[in-house]
Amino acid sequence: MRAVQDQPTRRGGRRRMLAAGLLAAALTLTAACTSGGDDGSSGRRDGGGNAPPAPKAAVTIVEPAADAKDVPASTGITFTTKESEETTVELKDSAGGAVEGTLAADGGSWLPSGALKYGETYTATVTATGDDGRPATATSTFTTMAEPAKQIRISSFLGDGQVVGVGMPLIVKFGRAIPEDHRDDLQRRMTVTATPAQEGIWHWVSPTEVRYRPKEFWKANSTVSYRLQAGGLPLGDGWYGRSDLTVDIKIGPSLVMTVDNKTKRMTVTKNGTVVKTIPVSLGKKSTPSSSGTMVVIEKLRKTVFDTYEELGPEDGYRTKIDYAQRLTWGGEFIHAAPWSEGQQGSVNVSHGCVNVSMADGAWLFTNTRIGDPITVKGTERKLQNGNGWTDWNMSWEEYVKGSALPYEPPTADDADPDASPTP
Repeated sequence: MRAVQDQPTRRGGRRRMLAAGLLAAALTLTAACTSGGDDGSSGRRDGGGNAPPAPKAAVTIVEPAADAKDVPASTGITFTTKESEETTVELKDSAGGAVEGTLAADGGSWLPSGALKYGETYTATVTATGDDGRPATATSTFTTMAEPAKQIRISSFLGDGQVVGVGMPLIVKFGRAIPEDHRDDLQRRMTVTATPAQEGIWHWVSPTEVRYRPKEFWKANSTVSYRLQAGGLPLGDGWYGRSDLTVDIKIGPSLVMTVDNKTKRMTVTKNGTVVKTIPVSLGKKSTPSSSGTMVVIEKLRKTVFDTYEELGPEDGYRTKIDYAQRLTWGGEFIHAAPWSEGQQGSVNVSHGCVNVSMADGAWLFTNTRIGDPITVKGTERKLQNGNGWTDWNMSWEEYVKGSALPYEPPTADDADPDASPTP
């Protein structure tokens, strides 16, 4: 953990897990201080010649320091207060235009709603008012850095308005590897808002990809918004985030598929009620299906499976496929297999896929979404993490280890959706 200008603080040192409400990231910045002030009345005198009392409250801006240059465009305003009952922050550009932002829950910092302009001069004014009603103020004028040449692109797998299944992880990718010692800084700028509220966490799959999942499957028909305030954020080796990212999606009904190798049946539940039982044929002993929890990655109404390059001319095949739903990168699908309808429900004859009839394949294809989960049980091979979106194949305890921020379970304080950012 570095003490640098772009690094946020957390209330009481805790990192919250609740993904609800507008979650603001705070900044802990440990450099030079600006001096605080009062309302300018300390030198005035009343009618009897006595100076009025100074405000009980006091405030000092910590960062950015007064007259600071080359400040990252991701900067927030960090300050300290004493005996303040109410604190407000105002940030204006050189033309006097106000910048919108959010005061952190810990009351010690304020983050703009978006990255600041490059090469612009801003003035921050922090006002603290005590129980005497007398305000104390501090100001800091600073200039942001010129636009950097080295910027990292940030992208989301999902787009605005998409409706996905209850097992869908939020997937964010970076155009360049994020150094390990910068991931905590970035993760503090990554917030998730779910309605209704649901506990969850970010998990770094690799230096270029981070995902988020709730502790349990998403609640059916939730709305989810996630945001990365990475524009202008230092990300190591002279690289900076290119822009902020905000995505709004919706979770569909809870459709969950469970396949039992022992019975050769798939059970489909929708919002907790069994709606269909489907005979299946899984992978034969030489090419077993994977046991574990997967999600639907993509859906292909018609496709061709071509394994000649992988298996060679003797074992390879090229087959037209209907109603294919990818589960792993290694080539396991749910798909219609009219050639095995006689074995479905009794014998495993596939090359690792979940074979169903044409009618059942069409029904599944119509009713499923990207992100719907499927759990396969009792086969000879275990699902390898990373072979698909295997976020749900990991226990919650395993998953939180992939966070760049320590995990602390939510408390009663987290009933306030604005309490803290989601790690």
